[in-house]
Amino acid sequence: MSALVTRPLTLDDAPAAAELLAAAEPVDDTGEHEDADGLLEWWGGELVDLARDGRAVCTDDGRLVGWATAIASPGVRDAFRVWLEGRVHPRFRGQGTGGRLLDWQVARGVQQHAELEPQAPARLVVHAHPAMGALESLVRRRGFEAERYYAVMRRPLTDLPEPRPADGVQLVPFSADRDEEVRRAHNTSFTEHHGSVERDEVAWRSWFTGQRAFRPDLSVLALSGGAVVGYVLAYEYEADTRATGVRETRLGQIGVLPGARGRGTATAAIAAALRAAAAAGCGRASLDVDTENVTGAFGLYERLGFRTDRTWTSWALPLPPGAPQ
Repeated sequence: MSALVTRPLTLDDAPAAAELLAAAEPVDDTGEHEDADGLLEWWGGELVDLARDGRAVCTDDGRLVGWATAIASPGVRDAFRVWLEGRVHPRFRGQGTGGRLLDWQVARGVQQHAELEPQAPARLVVHAHPAMGALESLVRRRGFEAERYYAVMRRPLTDLPEPRPADGVQLVPFSADRDEEVRRAHNTSFTEHHGSVERDEVAWRSWFTGQRAFRPDLSVLALSGGAVVGYVLAYEYEADTRATGVRETRLGQIGVLPGARGRGTATAAIAAALRAAAAAGCGRASLDVDTENVTGAFGLYERLGFRTDRTWTSWALPLPPGAPQ
């Protein structure tokens, strides 16, 4: 077997990294699909210094057999978070490559914590799907804790509920001139949500409304008195459509200002988003939800016809304030 070489990840690695993910999907069964364009958009974004935040593992003839990233999420609420992602090709597993990549990710995350938010506690976060037993064992041995359990919920775009907003609430499509207002509403709406952080303009654009996949025409705003009090932001991923043959609207961010809750605003906005997606030719809708969401979102989505299709677990390694670099 060829010797393995570790080097910084580059944007030129995106096609090979996407091929690696596709090769690993039958084993890992994540239900997720990523293409080279999606990786290029993410790795080349304003929040990522890929030469420092990514590592590639290659054979001595240059074939990519593993990659890893450690990407910090700007802002702090309960903790500073660094998201650890990566994969090793199935044929190269069991040789310690995943462990070495995870060790690098942890070291890079500790460094980011020390450089960016040393006064705050930090959490290095890994997402693991049920078929990823080896990854789960690996992060557990490295001191990670299972901190949260998530459900991926789906529903077909048939037998859709009627949008019935409360008196004085108007449902309208997302518009770019309200982007900053929606960002502020999101920050206010998510103050009690586990793992949420204050999104500044760069993070908001990079993670949400600046994405290629963002569909403003399928997104819905709830207005009261002319101001945004709720929102549903929708996305459509071409790589998923190619892999599954089904166009799916993914409801990525859903929120209602605390003072506007209890009036059916979220229900009405989601119903409007589902109808917009059906009219645009989508076949189903999906969303991720924290099963311990404090706002009762899980039950709301079930009442709207969503059912759990998959689950995944968020594992975190806690770092105290002032952790050494």
